[in-house]
Order: sequence, then structure tokens, then C-alpha cells
Amino acid sequence: MTNTWIQHPVHLRGEKVELCPLEADQLDELFKVACNPEIWKQTSVDYSNPEIFYPNFNAALSDRNAGKAYPFLIVDLIDSRIIGTTRLLEIHSLDKKLEIGITWIDTAYWGTGVNLECKFLLLQYCFEHLLANRVQFRAKADNTRSRKALEKIGAIFEGIQRKDKVEPNGKPRNTAFYSITNDEWLEVKSSLTDKIQARYALA
Repeated sequence: MTNTWIQHPVHLRGEKVELCPLEADQLDELFKVACNPEIWKQTSVDYSNPEIFYPNFNAALSDRNAGKAYPFLIVDLIDSRIIGTTRLLEIHSLDKKLEIGITWIDTAYWGTGVNLECKFLLLQYCFEHLLANRVQFRAKADNTRSRKALEKIGAIFEGIQRKDKVEPNGKPRNTAFYSITNDEWLEVKSSLTDKIQARYALA
């Protein structure tokens, strides 16, 4: 099954980053970024483990072919270096909704505005190209860094689903849900634009 809502390939170019379709021959370079253990201190999944990383991202490529997900590489435009990844998933074209998730970035880029610009590019694509009604986000309930990042972009907290998932270690996880809807997008877009420019001006 092919996805008729998201037409491959999708390239989203911003001021300092570009989101490019993930391809199989780029997995080794992305894994080098994943090897930093600092990235995974508050997460459910540790992608520095090759036995977790490669099956997950190969599955993401299969999911893209099936219309279930769309994985991206995050590329620094200044030096053309892969610095992380993000993904569109939970794609429901009939209901005009989808999710942004599985986003992680090299720690050298934390707090620089890169994550804000990635979210901006994806949200703009979802609301202005796909004409989505709803974009959802999820975070482990006790992952304060991820939840604060979602609140910074203007996502609305919707609640916590208790024991929503089972983590790779076998323990149940509580999940915090956030969303942005199409009628909120223009306000979020304006705010995000200001925040990105302010953060980049400090660089």
C-alpha cells in the first residue's frame, strides 16, 4: 500500500536545517549520532544500542512504503552533516490527522533553535500542504525535557494515558499527549517564527 496523502520524496528546507527522507544507506551515519548516551537519559528507548536502532529504522523505511510513517533525517545546512532524525507517524488521511515524533538531535544542537525549526517545518507541511486538522505529539510522562520542548512550540497538553505502552525493559509507561489543531496553527506559527529568530540571533 502506498500513501496517497504524503507524496514521496518530501524535502523541507529551513534557515539552518533541512529535513530529508531517510534512506537505508544513511543509517550508519545516523547511528553515529545515536551513540551519544546523553541523548537517551530520559527516554523510553535507547537507540545507542544497535540491536534496537537498526531494526527500528529499517521498520520505519518499511512503514514509509506502507504509508504508515515518514522518517526524516535532520541535516545541518552549514556543514551538510546529519544531526538527528524526526518522523511523521500515526498517519490517518481520512481523519486528516497525524503525529510528529521519534525526534532526537545531537546534544551539541540542544537549545540552539534547531528543534524549534524542525517542528516549524513539519507543522507547516502538515497544516499548509497536507491540510491536516490535527497534529499530535507524545512524550514519556516523566520526560520533563521533551514535555517542556512541546510546550515551547505551543502544543496543548491533553492528558496522560496511564500504562499506555510497555518499554523495552518490560515496564509500563505513562504517556503525556499534546496536540495542535488547524485553527490554532496561525497563532502557533507566528509565535514559533519569533522564537526561532530570537534563538538564532543569539547563535
